[in-house]
Amino acid sequence: MKIGEVTARTGIPQRMLRYYEEQGLLASKRTDNGYRDYDEDAVDRARRVRGLIQAGLSTRMVKVVLDLEADCRSTQPPSCTRALAEELAAELQVLDDRMACLSKSRDSVALYLRRSPHADLLPR
Repeated sequence: MKIGEVTARTGIPQRMLRYYEEQGLLASKRTDNGYRDYDEDAVDRARRVRGLIQAGLSTRMVKVVLDLEADCRSTQPPSCTRALAEELAAELQVLDDRMACLSKSRDSVALYLRRSPHADLLPR
């Protein structure tokens, strides 16, 4: 599929999709006329990349996480350097802290709405 269709299906601007590709986070083939041609998996991968970036990961760390996810699907035990393991442990702590903060904010917003005359807007 062409880049415009990926944009239409994901809501991610073409410029960002090209950037993801430059960073090695997304892949496409080139047609004879030079257009990018994405496979069906590119839609889910682009959404995953965007979600990780929106969660606060750098593009470098997104690449690491995506590679780790692929390794986790392997039957072989993962291997990594101590330095990478320490970096991942630190990133895990940052993510846990961010999730705790988001959870607290979510709870505050939900409580506010629950107490308001518009509680019907809350998801069930």
